[in-house]
Amino acid sequence: MRKNSLIPTMITSGLLLIFVGCSTDDVPIDHEMTTQTVHESEVVSDAEAETIESMSINLTGAELKPFFFPDGTSEERYLVEGDIAFTKEEYREFLDNAVDGIVSRQYSTYNLCYSPRTIRVIGYTGGGGYGLSSKMRTGLQWAINNYNNANIDLNFTLSFGTNYNPYDIVIYRVPNGQTGGVAGFPSGGNPYKWVQIYSGMDNYNTNVVEHVMTHEIGHCVGLRHTDWFNRASCGGNQNEGTSSYGAVHIPGTSSGIDWNSVMLACFGTNEDGEFSYRDKTALRYLY
Repeated sequence: MRKNSLIPTMITSGLLLIFVGCSTDDVPIDHEMTTQTVHESEVVSDAEAETIESMSINLTGAELKPFFFPDGTSEERYLVEGDIAFTKEEYREFLDNAVDGIVSRQYSTYNLCYSPRTIRVIGYTGGGGYGLSSKMRTGLQWAINNYNNANIDLNFTLSFGTNYNPYDIVIYRVPNGQTGGVAGFPSGGNPYKWVQIYSGMDNYNTNVVEHVMTHEIGHCVGLRHTDWFNRASCGGNQNEGTSSYGAVHIPGTSSGIDWNSVMLACFGTNEDGEFSYRDKTALRYLY
C-alpha cells in the first residue's frame, strides 16, 4: 500500500469512523468505519467496558449497535476494535474464556476454520438496498479468486442469489452511504458468516472494492490487522489489543508492518486488491 502523506483526522463519537481529507490520493480509509449517530442507550456500560479493557481490547467508543442482515432485520451486536462484530452470546463466551485464563499477549486469532474444507460464499442479490451492486459482485469474484489462487487448504465457492441460509459466508451491501465494511472472527471451526459492505464503496474503483472484500473475508477466516498494534496505516498510534481471540504472530512473516498487506487497518484509494507476499505466507502457514 502507498501510505505517503497520511492525514489523521479526529475520531467520531462511535467506534466506527472514516478518515477524510482534502485530497483523494493516499488518504487512509478505515475498512470498517462509519459516522453513524450514536444514541446513549447503545453505548456499552462502564462495567462492561472495564471487563473488555481488562482483556486488552481497545474499547475507544465501543458500542452495542444494531447489526443489519440482508433481509433488513437487525439485532444488537457489540462492535469492538474498529471492525469486529460479536453477538451477545459470543461476547459472554470470550468473557468466560478470559476468566479461565485464555488470554495471551502475542497476527491471527486463536480461532481458525477447520481445514481442509470448502467454504461456500454467497453474494446477496436481493432487494431493499442490501443486494450487491454490479461493481461489488465483480470485486467479490476477484476477492474469491485471491483466496483460491493462494494455494491453501481452504477452497472457496461463490454463488449469487437470495437464499443465503445454507452458506458459510454471506456478503451483502448495507445502504448507509458510508465506506468500508464489518465482519468477525471464526467460531467453532467455522468462518464468520456475515460480511457487510457499505454502499459508499461504489464510489471507488473495482480494485479498491476487491481489496475491502478480501480484507473482510480475511477476518472471517481468522486474520487480524497487520498493524493491529499501532494502526499506523490510519495515520495514528492506537493499539487494538489482543483480547482472548489473540493476536498471534505468524511464523515466516515480519513482526513489523507490511505496507503492502491487504489486512492493514486502513486502505488507500489506489489499492490493487491483491495479497502481498507475506499475506500469502501467513495464509499458507495457517491453512
